[in-house]
Amino acid sequence: MKYIIAAAVAVVAALAEFTVVPYLKIGDATLHPVLVMGVIWVIAGGLEAGLLVAFVGGLALDVLGQRPLGSSAFAALVAVGIASLIGGLLNRVRIFAPIPATLVASLVYSMLLLITTTALTTVPLSDAALAAVVPSALYDTVLAVLVGPLTVAVAMRRREAERMDW
Repeated sequence: MKYIIAAAVAVVAALAEFTVVPYLKIGDATLHPVLVMGVIWVIAGGLEAGLLVAFVGGLALDVLGQRPLGSSAFAALVAVGIASLIGGLLNRVRIFAPIPATLVASLVYSMLLLITTTALTTVPLSDAALAAVVPSALYDTVLAVLVGPLTVAVAMRRREAERMDW
């Protein structure tokens, strides 16, 4: 059941990325809700569910955005894998782990997406695209600050309720 919900959230985040997010741009900064949800999910729900969000969301982004198939999924999988490592290192402060994990994962995701799109298409890499990487990473981090700690706290509380007392 957890995996079905993760896949549904990934598709909804991908749809939001192409419908709502273009209206939420600030300068060159663009939100990446699929990535942010993948990072939060990998810290709150585990590696398998987080990678599922990254893969399904990345494929949905590729299909909806007419990108080379697999480029967004590859970039999201690598970025969420790195976020899982950061979340593991910050296990003692798990509630705040999505914040630095999203910052690093967003930088990795944006750069990998630019590199794979440039390699798989005839579109040249522009300076404007490179200049938007850091502002977009900061914008993703703001979204993680708003959503991440609450989501992780709810997941941790739910796990505590499921334990049996002896």
